[in-house]
Amino acid sequence: MPSSVETLEFQAETRQLLRLVIHSIYSNKDIFLRELISNASDALDKLRLESLTGSLAGVDISDLHISLEVDRDARTLTVRDNGIGMTRDDLVELIGTIAKSGTAGLLEKIKESKDAATTESLIGQFGVGFYSAFMVADKVTVHTRRAGTDSGTQWESDGEGSYTIQAADDLPVGTSVTLHLKPADSEDGLADYLSESKIRQIVKRYSDFIRWPIRMATDRTDADGEATSDLDTLNSMKALWARPRSEVTEHEYNEFYQQISHDWLPPAETIHMRAEGTFEYEALLFIPSQAPFDLYSRESKSGVQLYVKRVFIMDDCEALMPNYLRFVKGVVDAHDLSLNVSRELLQHDRQIQGVRRRLVKKVLGALKDMQAKDAERYTKVWDQFGRALKEGLLEDTDNTEALLELVSAASTHDPAKTTTLREYVGRMKDGQDTIYYLTGETRAMVENSPHMEAFAAKGYEVLILTDPIDEVWVDQVPAFDGHRLQSIAKGQVDLDESDGDDKETDGDKAQREQDFAALLPWLTTTLSDHVKQVRLSSRLTTSAACIVGDAHDVTPTLEKMYRAMGQQMPTVKRILELNPTHPLITALRTAHHADAEAPALKEIAELIYGSALLAEGGDLPDPARFTRLLTDHLTSTL
Repeated sequence: MPSSVETLEFQAETRQLLRLVIHSIYSNKDIFLRELISNASDALDKLRLESLTGSLAGVDISDLHISLEVDRDARTLTVRDNGIGMTRDDLVELIGTIAKSGTAGLLEKIKESKDAATTESLIGQFGVGFYSAFMVADKVTVHTRRAGTDSGTQWESDGEGSYTIQAADDLPVGTSVTLHLKPADSEDGLADYLSESKIRQIVKRYSDFIRWPIRMATDRTDADGEATSDLDTLNSMKALWARPRSEVTEHEYNEFYQQISHDWLPPAETIHMRAEGTFEYEALLFIPSQAPFDLYSRESKSGVQLYVKRVFIMDDCEALMPNYLRFVKGVVDAHDLSLNVSRELLQHDRQIQGVRRRLVKKVLGALKDMQAKDAERYTKVWDQFGRALKEGLLEDTDNTEALLELVSAASTHDPAKTTTLREYVGRMKDGQDTIYYLTGETRAMVENSPHMEAFAAKGYEVLILTDPIDEVWVDQVPAFDGHRLQSIAKGQVDLDESDGDDKETDGDKAQREQDFAALLPWLTTTLSDHVKQVRLSSRLTTSAACIVGDAHDVTPTLEKMYRAMGQQMPTVKRILELNPTHPLITALRTAHHADAEAPALKEIAELIYGSALLAEGGDLPDPARFTRLLTDHLTSTL
C-alpha cells in the first residue's frame, strides 16, 4: 500500500522569513551549494564517528563521498551523500529549525533594520543553512534514510506555506537533496546552476578543502567522437592546515601559498598552528617575501581567509588580523562558528578576538625568531613590511614592546647596515640614558643636518628615521627598555652633562650668556613673525644656526602631512639656536653692540634664519625676498 502523505503548515512567522530569504536577503545566491555540501560533509563526519565509537560500529565507511547530479531535462540539481542520514523525526526537527522559537524576534529586528547589509547580518545570527536552497529552486525534495534503520523518508516543499513528509522505500543510507531549479536570471543573480563550469567554480571557491571527495559525472567526447561519461572529483581535499606539520613538505606549503596569494615567490616564513580547547581552530599563515603593490593604498585588505570546518566563508577577514599585519596571507579554520557568520558579528565575537590576539602574537614571535636566527632574511622582510609594522606602534598598544623589538632603523653607527633598538642600547656610551634620533626626508639630508654636528663630534649614535610614519610613532612611544626616545631637533640638548672630557664650566656658561645678553632679545623681537625664541646652542660645532622645536611641538614634516590630509593646523613657531663660536654670529654680536639700529643687521638676521630653515629642508616664507637679500649682501662684499 502507498504510504500516507502528511502535510504540515509552516508558522506564519516562518513563511515571512522564508520569503525574505528567497527574495530579499542574499545578493550572492551561489552560497546555497556551499550550505548543502557543508550539511552533507557533516553527515559523513557523523557516520564515520558513529562507525568508530557508537552503535553503528562495523558500518562500511570505505567510500564516503558527496555526489552532485545534474538532470538538464528535468532541470534538477541533486546533492547526495552516503552519510548518517535522517529519520522522520530528524527531518522535522533539523530541517524545521528555522521554525523554532526566536523567529518572531528575528522578524522584528529585520523590520527595524534599514539596509540590506544589516538585515543579512541578522539572518546570519539565526542561521539559514538548508533553506538557502529556496533562493534558487521552486521546489526542494529530500530523500533520506538513517544508518541502522530499514525505512526512509521523503520531505518536499515549495518554500511557501507548507511541506509534505512521507515514508519512502528502497532508499540507500544517506541523504539526497534535489533542487527543482528556477530559470537562470542574471538580473536576479540566478546563474545557470546546471552548468558544469558554474558548479566547478562554486565548489572550488567554497568547498575545495572539504575532507570528503565531491564527485560529479561529466560528459566527454573521446577521440572517435563517441560520448562518454567520467566521474570527476571537483575538490582538492588538500587542507594543509588540518594535517600535522611533520607531514607537510615545504613544496606543498609553497604551492598552497601561491594558490591563495597569487604570488610566485615562496614565502619568507610559514606559521602552522592548532588551538584546542573551548574554541578549536587551525591556522596556516604566511609572511610574504615581497610586498604587494597595493600594500599602502587605502584599498589594501587583509590577506587572511576564514573557513569553518573547511568551508570557505570569506576573504580578507579583518576581524582576524589587525590592519598593520594586512600583508600576512593564509587561512584560519574555526570549528565552532556558524557558516552564516557576518563581518559585523565577527568584530564583536569574544572568541574571535581571542583568536586574533593569539595570531598576532604568533606572527610577531615568528618575526622575532627570524630576526635572531637569520638577520639577513629578516632585513629583507623589514625592508618590505617595516613601514606597515610601525603602524602597529600607533594601533596596537598591547604589543608595543614586541613591535619595538622588531624596529630596524638606519643609524650613524654604520652607513650600510640598519640597527635594532636593542643593539643601539647595547652600544650606548657610559652615562647615556637616552636614545637619540632625527627624522627627515632622506638619509643624506639627516646626516648633513646641523643638529648632528655635536653628536658626531662627541661620538653619540643617532638613529636616522626617514619613513613618513616615523614622524608619528616616535611621539607615541615614550621609551624602549627604560630609555627615553629623544629627537635631537627638539628641546634642549646638553651633551656636556654626560661627557666629562669636554665639560664646560659654569663660569664659561655665565660669561657666554653675558656676552650675548643684548643680541638674543633683539633677534627674538626682530624675527618674532617666524620664531618664538632665539637662544644659544650646545648642539652646533660648524654651522652658524639651526632651528629646533620645543619638546612637545609638532614637527614641520608632520604639520605638512596633516595639512595635506585636509586637517587645519595652527602655525607652530619654533626656536632659532645660534652657534656662539661661529665667526658670523660673533661678528653679528659685535656689529649689534656697535650700532643696534643699523638697517643691515635686520637683513642679516633674516638671512641667518632662512639659511637655518633651508639646512633642515624647510620652505622659506618668502623665497624671492631671501634671494634678493642674499644677492645684495654678496654683491656688497665684492
